[in-house]
Amino acid sequence: MQTSTLATDGSGAGTRSRSGLQILIMAVAGFVIVTTEFLILGLLPALARDLNISIAAAGQVVTLFAFTVMLFGPFMTAKLVHIDRKKLFVGILLVFVASNVLAALSPNIWVLGVARFIPALVLPVFWSTASETAGQLAGPGNEGKGVAQIYLGISAALVFGIPLGTLASDAVGWRGSFWILAALCLLIGILIQAFMPQLPASPKREQGDKQTRILREPRFIAHVALSILAFTAMFTAYTYLADTLERLAGVPSAQVGWWLMGFGAVGMIGNHIGGRLVDRNPLGATVLFLAVLGAGMLAAVPFATQPVWLIMALIAWGIAYTALFPICQVRVMQAGAKAQALAGSMNISAANAGIGLGAIFGGLGIQHVGLASLGIISTGFAVAGIIFALVMMRGSKACAS
Repeated sequence: MQTSTLATDGSGAGTRSRSGLQILIMAVAGFVIVTTEFLILGLLPALARDLNISIAAAGQVVTLFAFTVMLFGPFMTAKLVHIDRKKLFVGILLVFVASNVLAALSPNIWVLGVARFIPALVLPVFWSTASETAGQLAGPGNEGKGVAQIYLGISAALVFGIPLGTLASDAVGWRGSFWILAALCLLIGILIQAFMPQLPASPKREQGDKQTRILREPRFIAHVALSILAFTAMFTAYTYLADTLERLAGVPSAQVGWWLMGFGAVGMIGNHIGGRLVDRNPLGATVLFLAVLGAGMLAAVPFATQPVWLIMALIAWGIAYTALFPICQVRVMQAGAKAQALAGSMNISAANAGIGLGAIFGGLGIQHVGLASLGIISTGFAVAGIIFALVMMRGSKACAS
């Protein structure tokens, strides 16, 4: 790994202090960037009302962002990965500043769509390079700690970005939420410019044939397909959770953000449990948490008017939802161990394919059957994922014997 050009003052403590600050800035950058992707899920009800469109139509902005990441992520990463990391991250944050400002000013869904398309082009570039940068900043022997700190920011965005956006929307409006994001992106960009050392991209280049060889392995492709199923199940219902709480459970719009915050906080338990179980049995962990996810999503609708049982359903749902993020990432990277960077990128594409498909299927369910159908539809995808995983497990045992 390329050594960073961190200046030293002869003091190990001083160097560690500077690198710790730099990693913290990167973690906050990860939080803000990933929050930009997921915040809109909490804004959908208010956004739909303000732009005078249906909630299903508003949800397709989620699909646009996700499919853009899926389709352009590997290409954009390959084109930009050679750029000095400091310049790259500052540039990415400036793109997010501009796109969030455009979103805040959007007069209609079409302009908002453009505002969501632009940052989706560069978000996967950050995902793909943040780990390497954290390792450079942390220094030899501390790479793992640095990477963990970066991904703490990303995990926090996955779990808390939506409820924070919902609360901000209630306080300052959905447009105000995007103004706040734009200001945070600008601030982090300034901090990176001020405190980040020059970090040239790694000179190592994996041979293309060696990297892409895993794409011809049926077992690896099966793991990617399983991630698509898992994320489709997760986001068919979760994309519209704020609307479900407001319309079916009767939660006042001013309190929806706090419910989502609780959902995310409980979900952090799942992140811990999932991270521990996936190393023992990746497919088994996937089956377990897809089953818990399906049970929680299926129970949430019939228990929507019974607060105690609704909370129990949301706890199960939240734990499984959050656990499946690291489970899918680790599972796919283990399956593509010969080219983990490409494998990780493929799982990100698979996740975004599932996010986009979930928003589509959820929107169709709302349009043609009603909001109450989401529990059944999303659980159907979870069951499909379980069956697919069990077939994969059986195939693995057959190969082993």
